Amino acid sequence: MRYICSTILAIVMVSLCKAQTYSLAQLEASFIEHNYSLIASKFAIGRAEAEIVQEKLWPNPNLAIGEVNLWANANSETMPPLIGNYGRTQQVSVELEQLIETAGKRKKRVAIKQLEQRAAVYEFEELVRELKKELRQTFFHVASTVQERDRLALLVAQFAKLNTQYSRQAAQQNVSKADYYRIQTELVSLQRELVEIEDDLAEGLQTLRVLTRQQGLTIKQLDFQLAAQQQIKPLPADVKELALAQNIGLKQQQAQVDLANTQLVLEKAQRKPDVTLQLGYDRGGNIMQDFIGVGLSLDLPVFNRNKGNIKAAQFQVETEKANQQALQWTLENVLDRLSNQLLNYQQTLEVWPVEATEGQLHMVENYQKHLQSGQVTLMEFIDFAQAAREAHKAYVETWENYNKTYEELQYLVGEDF
Repeated sequence: MRYICSTILAIVMVSLCKAQTYSLAQLEASFIEHNYSLIASKFAIGRAEAEIVQEKLWPNPNLAIGEVNLWANANSETMPPLIGNYGRTQQVSVELEQLIETAGKRKKRVAIKQLEQRAAVYEFEELVRELKKELRQTFFHVASTVQERDRLALLVAQFAKLNTQYSRQAAQQNVSKADYYRIQTELVSLQRELVEIEDDLAEGLQTLRVLTRQQGLTIKQLDFQLAAQQQIKPLPADVKELALAQNIGLKQQQAQVDLANTQLVLEKAQRKPDVTLQLGYDRGGNIMQDFIGVGLSLDLPVFNRNKGNIKAAQFQVETEKANQQALQWTLENVLDRLSNQLLNYQQTLEVWPVEATEGQLHMVENYQKHLQSGQVTLMEFIDFAQAAREAHKAYVETWENYNKTYEELQYLVGEDF
């Protein structure tokens, strides 16, 4: 019984100590929750919403107190006191002003702020999709690089073993030193490539750490199994129509067109002068001791009818419309190019002899045995080993390029297929 309990406890401890693995979906969840760039972008949306609230407010009234005399001269007239016996010769004027904007200027400025808030939302959505695309493409790059590294590591081990054997045989003059140097040169070249691949993996891992805020993330914790199984993914038939309707860049540009049109409307409204309502009180300043009067003031649009700003706003509208057309044309061409490129990758993967590529590793081991028995020459063995590695490298690169292109299309369309 004690042995059983000890065994169960050991299994539980091993399970708890086992490092957590992260699939692509789990990395994306961590990215959404912890990425600092997204948090900062959310604050920008909140700031834009606060500016809308601020723009809806009326301007504050203006209160002015003037003509207050601190002393009285000999010619002062007397008036009824203000407080007790104070104020018989006290003069004062009070004026209250309230600006009334005409032609709906305030509503038009609110509309501009709402468009700016919409632009902030689009910027946030674009940032999310752009960083998510970078996360996914980096994940696929790391997945393919790990496969290439593992295959290269096996090849390095084989050549390291051959190097040791040839070193001993060359010392005994059983093989030529030229063959030994050839093995040694190939080993050094493969080791150098392995170091470069490790550096590439470290850079990709660092990108994943930054995006997900998982500082302790390691290659061993990444789960590539599901990603490797999903080689061919369906692409919507109406991908271009979806992109024209949902592309974040087009939405942002449409917001800029709307903003330019609203700014033009506001500039046209600026031609109409605003009115300032006035309410005044004057004590002892005129023929009436306590005078209350109303009035208004406005600018006369004689010299400035805002023609320059209206013309500039019209040019801005035309500029934004031209930018919109150029952006749409570019998007359609990029979609066509990426769709054709994805189809080429897909057709290549569908006919790729994966089993033959995997079987080449065992054939390299057999060639090594044939080399030792003298059935193949050293150059034949090296050539076959290089060809087998290049075939596997071409496969994983095609798989990576397919997935990267697929993610690029999803980013351009604006949604996950």
